[in-house]
Amino acid sequence: MKVLLVKPYNRSDHIQPSLGLGYLATAIRKDHDVRILDCIKENIRLEDLPARIKEFMPDVVGLQCYTFDLGFISKALLEIKKINKDIVTIIGGPHASALPEETLTKFGKDLDFLFVGEAELGLPKLLEAIEKKRKDLSDIPGLVWRDNGAIRKNPKAVVDDLDSLGFPAWDMIHPENYPEAQHGAFFKNFPIAPIMVTRGCPYQCTFCAGYIVSGRKVRKRKAESVLKEMKMLYDDHGIREFHIIDDNFTMDKAYAKDLLRKLKCLKLDISWSTPNGVRMETLDEELLGLMKETGLYMISLGIESGSDKILSFMKKGTNTKKIEECVSRIHKAGIDMAGFFILGFPTETVKTANETIDFAARLPIQRANFFTYLPFPGTESYEMLKATGELHDVDWEKFYFTNAAYVFPAFTRKELKNLHRRAFAKFYLRPGIIWYHIKSVKSLRHFQFLAKRFMNWIVHT
Repeated sequence: MKVLLVKPYNRSDHIQPSLGLGYLATAIRKDHDVRILDCIKENIRLEDLPARIKEFMPDVVGLQCYTFDLGFISKALLEIKKINKDIVTIIGGPHASALPEETLTKFGKDLDFLFVGEAELGLPKLLEAIEKKRKDLSDIPGLVWRDNGAIRKNPKAVVDDLDSLGFPAWDMIHPENYPEAQHGAFFKNFPIAPIMVTRGCPYQCTFCAGYIVSGRKVRKRKAESVLKEMKMLYDDHGIREFHIIDDNFTMDKAYAKDLLRKLKCLKLDISWSTPNGVRMETLDEELLGLMKETGLYMISLGIESGSDKILSFMKKGTNTKKIEECVSRIHKAGIDMAGFFILGFPTETVKTANETIDFAARLPIQRANFFTYLPFPGTESYEMLKATGELHDVDWEKFYFTNAAYVFPAFTRKELKNLHRRAFAKFYLRPGIIWYHIKSVKSLRHFQFLAKRFMNWIVHT
């Protein structure tokens, strides 16, 4: 069958390859004609999608679904069925995994199937069942579908042996053709490719949906497999910077140190970073030394708040004193840092928000990303707000980290956005930070990207 895997268009400025779609393509390409369509990278808006569908005329269309994709997907599914009602439509991803029954109901007859969790095991089985017109779908892991009008949901599967998945279909993705600033505003070398080393997250942060697709159990690839993929990308695609995008690369320090020692032996001329962040308490001096020796230039940290009260509500398992100690350790190792901060978390006040802003400016970090709180479906904070009736007026069409799509009753949207702007101004409008970022600009095109991002994040939202 002909299968089209689609990354929907949205306003995100993170224009990076979809590893999820890449792994799915690898899982099914042996038996099917597969293509990947990245609508963000190729600037394919909703009105452009039908032409791309007709060009390939797939039997099956699978779409990646984050919460902010709901509006695009709803209209896209309608257009697909208009082209040919027999095209089988499937979605998967964080939002679909968090609210499967609600999502299948929302999209109605335009959506045929939905996957919860990791779909590399289930999708090949579903395609086989479709080809053979098999009615019994109860053995397909993670599948949600309609059976005589009732919604049925199969138990999801977790892939324990990540190496059995192979590599993402890099020959379909072509990471060397992606823009420079893929995950964040800055980079050191180019071209860039993301890479996944582990899956799963055992931590209990109440705002984070990271575990929803891959679960709580942390699974690791063999170091040899990771290095083989990096070497292939280096040789075949000219990649000179890697972004380790999983959340728990350093959780098993012995594993991380072993991988980095072996990476050091490869002597690749690369830089790398951890744009999704790592847990600060996992970083000792030896590990930091190996990270720097192998080309790490920027480490991202989920600091989240400068208020111990808010950190406790978030279940971060840390406090401001421990954060300052960890940041100081990284600073002494000579590694630059980016901090993630959330403004407007439930129970937040103007006082605690200002504590976060002041804390960020006080830390010896070079970059700070201030996000407004989002109630991600499936998270503990989402369920809490839903249970108390405080989850209202969420603008799902503007469900972005900078838009204040949801505002806790302690604020108005205008007040929260003003705090957001103050945070950026206080952190970035300092002579040392300004000069640091001026030196980091690579080209006129990079400067234009930064200016556009500033306008989108601070001025227009």
